[in-house]
Amino acid sequence: MNILTSTEMSVMKRVFETLQLVEQILSEFRLQEEDLKKVMRRMQKEMDRGLKLESHEEASVKMLPTYVRSTPEGSEVGDFLSLDLGGTNFRVMLVKVGEGEGGQWNVKTKHQMYSIPEDAMTGTAEMLFDYISECISDFLDKHQMKHKKLPLGFTFSFPVRHEDLDKGILLNWTKGFKASGAEGNNVVGLLRDAIKRRGDFEMDVVAMVNDTVATMISCYYEDHRCEVGMIVAFVLQRSLKSLHRCGKISEAPLGINVEQTTLPRFAAEYGESHSVFSIPPGTGCNACYMEEMQNVELVEGDEGRMCVNTEWGAFGASGELDEFLLEYDRVVDETSLNPGQQLYEKIIGGKYMGEIARLVLLKLVNENLLFNGEASEKLKTRGSFETRFISQIESDTGDRKQIYNILTSFGLLPSVADCDVVRMVCESVSTRAAQMCSAGLAGVINRMRDSRSEETLKITVGVDGSVYKLHPSFKDRFHATVTQLTPGCDITFLQSEEGSGRGAALISAVACKMACMMGQ
Repeated sequence: MNILTSTEMSVMKRVFETLQLVEQILSEFRLQEEDLKKVMRRMQKEMDRGLKLESHEEASVKMLPTYVRSTPEGSEVGDFLSLDLGGTNFRVMLVKVGEGEGGQWNVKTKHQMYSIPEDAMTGTAEMLFDYISECISDFLDKHQMKHKKLPLGFTFSFPVRHEDLDKGILLNWTKGFKASGAEGNNVVGLLRDAIKRRGDFEMDVVAMVNDTVATMISCYYEDHRCEVGMIVAFVLQRSLKSLHRCGKISEAPLGINVEQTTLPRFAAEYGESHSVFSIPPGTGCNACYMEEMQNVELVEGDEGRMCVNTEWGAFGASGELDEFLLEYDRVVDETSLNPGQQLYEKIIGGKYMGEIARLVLLKLVNENLLFNGEASEKLKTRGSFETRFISQIESDTGDRKQIYNILTSFGLLPSVADCDVVRMVCESVSTRAAQMCSAGLAGVINRMRDSRSEETLKITVGVDGSVYKLHPSFKDRFHATVTQLTPGCDITFLQSEEGSGRGAALISAVACKMACMMGQ
């Protein structure tokens, strides 16, 4: 039997006291069921305000009509091109829809990822859409399809006021985009103008949708009960200069496939090729669902249903989340590109989770509860603690090697207790994000059940996004909390594969079929 020395006993006592103090600080992140129900009810109230004509402008949740009324039913055929712009990566996809082996309707895809340079994101709308047009040209060259005028579906994951399926006015940029001359203009028009300026190919832009809508439609292809789409994504933070410097990224976080992609014009200017992670573009959190037309006051007509893009990331702009915002959230908001906006997204979205965790770590250092009260310069640098580190730290098997390696890359020499505290911080931040996201989705699903007066609502939710797909625990925590908040609902969660691109192409296929039927 080993007897602990007085020194060992003293060390253990200090560690225990430290963990107690850390727990006390992290307790702010814990949300009770009543807290989540309060968030859910406030979300529902703002959803209702967003749907009504008289209160739409003031509502924080805009509930934007998408003009998507029909879903693919298996008779659509043809080749379609889809674009997917929702973050720092941009995807071009060729989608072949038709009869496959055995006579069954199927969808085949080929895609290429491109990285959006910062000067295209923050320059002019003409620069951004000329770059997008150049990427399309590059893709068509590689697939020898420039001679075809293909129907095109555009997944555009920013707040848009639709006036038709192929016409939408950009309300405001989010996710770090600032291209001037785009806000207040028809996005499809900007794309068509850029294609026309280029002049080496033709496209028939038939539909523009949000990534959540495309995800829902893509999952509907797999499960016809899918009437809700949701995205929870993180941005893969990388400086453009570092990409130019190394030419490629040799390691991808959490087993994401790496795909070498040459960018046409910008690569030529800088003299190097780029590599990007092959995952769906996107950085935030949003949801859409099929709403009863009689409740959508912004569009004429009472029959049937229409897909509504909630744009719930802006929830909180009228103070609905004030009591739940912590000091770290307020710092993240104040130092962001859009202070006072997208507050709900800043709690949930992967673009912000890492920074919240970094601020908590710094507080613990300042309280002398972590790293012996000494923070490295890298840890003090805003944006340095990426959200992928949270996923990697929570994926640690228990030997703490992964946590240790990440922390030493920050110039720190962590103890075993330091590693455990860092994991506690990451778990607190990601658990709160999952629970907050659950409250929003529960609000949507409970609303659907109430409006349909169904005793038990059987529904499928299509989900995409790297936080949902890659974080080791987010999905399970999210599912459990949604189920807890939606009694009387039988919910299936369906993880989307190539959701945004495939969904946009399927919506285009439906639009083309409907146009042909009307023309006959």
